[in-house]
Amino acid sequence: MKPYDYLIVGAGLFGAVFAERAKSAGKKCLVIDRRDHIAGNVYTYEHEDIHVHMYGPHIFHTNDTEVWKYVNRFAKFNNFKLGTIANYRGEIFSLPFNMYTFNKMWGVLTPEQAQAKIVEQRKAAGIIEPHNLEEQAISLVGTDIYEKLIKGYTEKQWGRECKDLPLFIIKRLPVRLTYDNNYFNALYQGIPIGGYTKMVEHMLDGIEVQLGVDYLKRKNDYDSLAGKVIYTGPIDEYFGYQMGALEYRSVRFEVETLNKLNYQGNAIVNYTEREIPYTRIIEHKWFGNGKDEAGNDLQKTVISREYSAEWKLGDEPYYPVNDEKNQELYAKYRAFAAREPNVIFGGRLGEYRYYDMDQVVKAAICAGNRELS
Repeated sequence: MKPYDYLIVGAGLFGAVFAERAKSAGKKCLVIDRRDHIAGNVYTYEHEDIHVHMYGPHIFHTNDTEVWKYVNRFAKFNNFKLGTIANYRGEIFSLPFNMYTFNKMWGVLTPEQAQAKIVEQRKAAGIIEPHNLEEQAISLVGTDIYEKLIKGYTEKQWGRECKDLPLFIIKRLPVRLTYDNNYFNALYQGIPIGGYTKMVEHMLDGIEVQLGVDYLKRKNDYDSLAGKVIYTGPIDEYFGYQMGALEYRSVRFEVETLNKLNYQGNAIVNYTEREIPYTRIIEHKWFGNGKDEAGNDLQKTVISREYSAEWKLGDEPYYPVNDEKNQELYAKYRAFAAREPNVIFGGRLGEYRYYDMDQVVKAAICAGNRELS
C-alpha cells in the first residue's frame, strides 16, 4: 500500500482544487511545488498593508454559479471590477473599447456614429475577411484605435508584428457600443479579501504540502508514494522536451514602493505606444479600497511595471504561444500523455492553454468528479 492516494505536482489553483476535492472524498493527498510558496501565479503577499499580486494582476470573474459558490467557500470576495485605462503619448482612453473610447478618439456621440466610423475605416483598409490580428483588430474597432491602442501594446506583449499573429488573440478583447467600461462584465467578479494566497491556504487546509521540491529531479521517489499523479507543470518538460520545447511569452516585473497616497489613480494603466518598454503599470492598493483595516488611508503605494519578454528554458512561462506550430507540437505531447495511465495532466502548463481562473477551477472540479466518482 502506498502512503498517498494522489501526488499533486503544483500548488496552484488546479492542484489545490483537485486536492480539496480528493480530501473531501476521503482520499489522502501530498501536494508538492518547486516554488517556495503555494498558489502558483495567483500568489499574493502583503507589503505595507497592501496585497501585492506577485505574478501580475488577477481578477476573479465568472458567469458560472457553481464555480462562484465553490471559491466563496474559501474566501470572501470584495466587489472590485476592472476598468482599465490606456495611456497613449499622454492621452487617456477607456478600456475595454466602448463609447467613451470612441468619443475621445472621434468625437462621436451615438452608437450609430461609432459603428459608421468603424465600417468606414474597415472599408478604407480593404478588409473583407480578416486573416491575422492586425486585420481582425481593424475590423473590430477601426484603424485609428488599432494604431494608437492595440498595435504597440500587442507587439510589445507578443514580441511579433501584429500581422504575424493569429487573429483569435484579439477576439478576447471586449468591444461595446455602450458606456459600460466594466472590462469583464461577468455576473460574478471580485478579489479575495486577504489575498489569493489565503484562499488557497484554506483550500489546502489539512492536506500535506511540501515546497521547494523539484518533482522531475526525484520523480521515481515521489511516484512511489502515491497511486496516481496529478501533474500541473509544463507537459513538454515532463517528457524531457523529447520533441522540442513549447513556446511561451514570459513576463518580468519591476516593483517599487512609493511614499505617496496615490500614484496613478487606477489599478491598471496600459501604455500602448511601442517606445515605452513596459506594457502596463499596476498599482496594487486599488485592487482594494486603499485603506487599512481601521479605515485609514494607506500612506504608501506599491506599483509594478510589467515587461513582456521572449521565453527561454529556465524562465517563468506565462502565455502559451498558441500558433499552428506549437499546437502541432502540443498534440504530439498529448499523445505521449495518453500513454501515461496513472498521470492526469491539468492546468495552464499541463494542458498548454490560456485559462482564466474560473476555467481552471471548473476544470479541476470536473477532473475530480471524473476521477473520484
